[in-house]
Amino acid sequence: MAPYVPLLLLFLVAAVIVGAMFTLTSILGPKNPTEEKMMPFECGSDSTGARHAKLSVKFYMTAILFVVLDVEVVLLYPWVITFRESGWKGLLTMVPFMLLLVVGLLYEWKKGAMEWER
Repeated sequence: MAPYVPLLLLFLVAAVIVGAMFTLTSILGPKNPTEEKMMPFECGSDSTGARHAKLSVKFYMTAILFVVLDVEVVLLYPWVITFRESGWKGLLTMVPFMLLLVVGLLYEWKKGAMEWER
């Protein structure tokens, strides 16, 4: 436990600083919301349409697929960097992960998540 004390202290200090900033902002910040300030800003002109327009599920699917792609890249990058040093053991540990990614991609493709027009 002793080697982790500096890391724990770092997270504690960071949490205190963030908490202090949020508290000071809410205490010291101006509090005069007028109707004009609460209106949504739309390129300097009057807003048209409803405030909360419904978005298509396709946008959410695209966002989720993008986040999954980011996680894949984050997990694959260190493996690619250390591929030569890890040898067969590294390859055999990465094969199930890669197979899972391929199966997921095929599932997304079959369900039509890759097609925008449907």
